[in-house]
Amino acid sequence: MSRPPLLMKILLHNFTISRPLFSLLRIFHHSNHALIPPPLSSNPFFSFNNPNFSSTHFFSALPLSASFISPSSSIQDSLSKSTSLPKRSKKERHKSPEFVLKLKLEMCSKHNDLDEALRLYKSAQIDGTTLSVQHYNLLLYLCSLSAANCDDSRSIHSLEKGFEIYTQMCIDNVVPNEATFTSLSRLAAAKQDPEMAFDFVKKMKNCGIWPKLRSYGPPLFGFCEKGDADGAYNVDAHMVECGVMAEEDELCALLKVSVNVKRGDKVYELLHRLRANVRQVSEETARVIEDWFVSEVASVVGIENWDVGKVKKGVVKGGGGWHGQGWLGSGKWRVVKAEMDKGVCSSCAEKLVCIDIDPKETESFASSLSSLACEKEKRANFMNFQEWLRVHGPYDAVVDGANVGLMDARNFNFRQLINVVNQLQRLSPSKKLPLVILHQGRVNGGVAENPNTKRVLARWRSAGALYATPRGSNDDWYWLYAAVSNKCLLVTNDEMRDHLFQLLGNTIFPRWKEKHQVRMTFSTSGVALHMPPPYSIVVQESETGSWHIPTVIGDDLETPREWLCATRASKTKS
Repeated sequence: MSRPPLLMKILLHNFTISRPLFSLLRIFHHSNHALIPPPLSSNPFFSFNNPNFSSTHFFSALPLSASFISPSSSIQDSLSKSTSLPKRSKKERHKSPEFVLKLKLEMCSKHNDLDEALRLYKSAQIDGTTLSVQHYNLLLYLCSLSAANCDDSRSIHSLEKGFEIYTQMCIDNVVPNEATFTSLSRLAAAKQDPEMAFDFVKKMKNCGIWPKLRSYGPPLFGFCEKGDADGAYNVDAHMVECGVMAEEDELCALLKVSVNVKRGDKVYELLHRLRANVRQVSEETARVIEDWFVSEVASVVGIENWDVGKVKKGVVKGGGGWHGQGWLGSGKWRVVKAEMDKGVCSSCAEKLVCIDIDPKETESFASSLSSLACEKEKRANFMNFQEWLRVHGPYDAVVDGANVGLMDARNFNFRQLINVVNQLQRLSPSKKLPLVILHQGRVNGGVAENPNTKRVLARWRSAGALYATPRGSNDDWYWLYAAVSNKCLLVTNDEMRDHLFQLLGNTIFPRWKEKHQVRMTFSTSGVALHMPPPYSIVVQESETGSWHIPTVIGDDLETPREWLCATRASKTKS
């Protein structure tokens, strides 16, 4: 397929200022029909039933997009006129065909209605409605969803429509973004072509768009499902290169394909990545790990004689709980499900370790938490709180007052809160009151007006043990920052899994929470406080080559957590 000679001079340019130019290009295209590539469905080579369909030919046939021709004086006049046009009001914009089309396509996306979306798309083409990247992304998303979840004939139709829409998007010079390439990658994966899906991700990076974790899912899972371990490892390496951290689903898929192709070195590496990134694994991941340990390959991978000193140094360097020196021991593994009694395995009697947090990490965590809180809260309010903490601290414990007062009760229970505060004061080495964080609305009016409660609140205030967060604030930022900055215990049953805590990442925060969170149970006899465990709930590798993998089954509060214990029959040769 030939392109107009004029297009050979195309240079990258900001698309926004070039819109009038692209209108001229469309006129140019329509006056030269032979130069416009036909729809994919009309080209027998691009039939998705054709086994010769390949990503290489597909990419070479796509037209260029986001391009710009050096403007002539007439085009410059067109640009200057467009910049002088009055802006439309918000009301006018909301009545525009483009805005109405976007709303209708969003409804199609909500109800997964591809047929209606395609009808709207065809009507927009007939009416000459200008489509933006948002319009195209909604259409591509629906096509990819249909292609992945429908039967064969419907799936092929959705694939063809998806790639036709992308071709038109390129002809219209609409600049693609991350969502565009992710949908294209999903279309390729639905076609069972992970190589093509990976090509889209690489094309994204070449266009200066940083891929997200969701961008890598289609090629990664596609290669894993086909048993192509090398392809999956290439995708994983690209993720690492782009600074994208794999989560449990991705690591589990990589682990499974590594077990299937008998790559013991990769299984070892992935177990350590699960330790660092996931900590406690799901039932599905635990089954894949168990499959590895009971396999014949696992029994012959490992060294019988190892340098004990080198292993001990690895443990010290890693902070305890792992050494990273490779598989130790030989022979078959004994794999059982076990519980921990104060950190001692009920199966092999090995004692788990408590992995320390570097003080510098804690300081860095407090600093990043402060920056986030100032960004999300009214800066002046939170800075006032930080100054107040410097004056009244330090504390041995911080209490999430709302969580304690409302736990196991419909109405706020001050008696319950007072009980917890008194227990913490008795347990404190300094016998100092803990810091209680409550909203202003909790300490002013309502049940707080009870004479006894008022006296207690006044005593806490005078002792610097009560901070009332301002109206409209999120008290989570306050009690979490207070506990982190004071390096003290935090009393709350909040699981800390919502959006706010996701902002903190999955590196130090889960480790910090495990070592500092005090949880509670309530009964007729009162409130019982459960201190942090004396061991780390994380994948652990011992100095003798044994492994203990914690699962999400159980919580050690109401039901014992289930661990996977893997030990060798002969493991202590050195």
